[in-house]
Amino acid sequence: MQATRRFLQSLGLPPGDLHDLPTSGKRFPDGAQYRVEIPSVEGPRALAAVLGEAEARRVRVHRISQGSGIMLLTDSEIREMARLGAEAPVEVSLFVGPRAAWETGSQILSPAGRNLGARHRGMEQLIYAIEDIKRACGLGIRSVLLADEGLLWVVGKMKAAGELPAGLVCKISVQMGAANPASIRLQEQMGAGTYNVPTDLDLAKLAAIRAAVTIPIDLYVEVPDNFGGFIRHYEIAEIVRVAAPIYLKFGLRNAPDVYPSGTHLESTVIALSRERVRRAEIGLDHLRRYYPEAVTSELGAAGLGVPQL
Repeated sequence: MQATRRFLQSLGLPPGDLHDLPTSGKRFPDGAQYRVEIPSVEGPRALAAVLGEAEARRVRVHRISQGSGIMLLTDSEIREMARLGAEAPVEVSLFVGPRAAWETGSQILSPAGRNLGARHRGMEQLIYAIEDIKRACGLGIRSVLLADEGLLWVVGKMKAAGELPAGLVCKISVQMGAANPASIRLQEQMGAGTYNVPTDLDLAKLAAIRAAVTIPIDLYVEVPDNFGGFIRHYEIAEIVRVAAPIYLKFGLRNAPDVYPSGTHLESTVIALSRERVRRAEIGLDHLRRYYPEAVTSELGAAGLGVPQL
């Protein structure tokens, strides 16, 4: 195996998982080590609830993300989310749709085919996804959530050609599934702005990924049940030290799956959104207790896809 390890090192990859857990010297553009993300913020009322709860609890939320998709938000809802994000200021990242799980194909219903669910089937669905992004950008959004390598490549080409805003952040979903340094470096080379790694990676694997890439890592430190249900609050200090720059993502265990969301689920989504901010307060208290020198970003810091009105 040593020859293989040496060759991987010649490619700029680590020779294995880094069990010595080196401290990351990489940072966000403003010098910070970590930022906070609240996921599953499914509309403007949920976003307003997050911002209000964050202010009340003195939790600095840098980014919110949404999972139901741009296609299931009205123009006025997107405009309102963009307004709230711009005023806060926080990044508002909306998932691109439609995806395979909501189309007519049946492979995603089989046990072996579920990993296809967030990808785009055929050229027509890829075109729909691009139209989804163009509509969101036209309404002020500057961050989109992707789970398809082909779409990521096309978006990169469109940004370079001036067809999409140059500052558009491409946040890669946990559903993409890449779990090793080589795969995630490939996503970075194609234009990924941040990468949401699988929820169950241990510190040594996170350290190896960090050694290979410079883009921020997104990591659930509290994980929804359908992605494992882990609560990693006591690990947060070491996660920040080893994997910076990192978005600490506070999902919620023991919570209903609300995708795709809408007004019929809005009260539940708002309650879940508020509780995610409370969980962030708990997690960040652990971080301050065990790694008090860790540095976070100001709101609206460089590199955030804050909406542009």
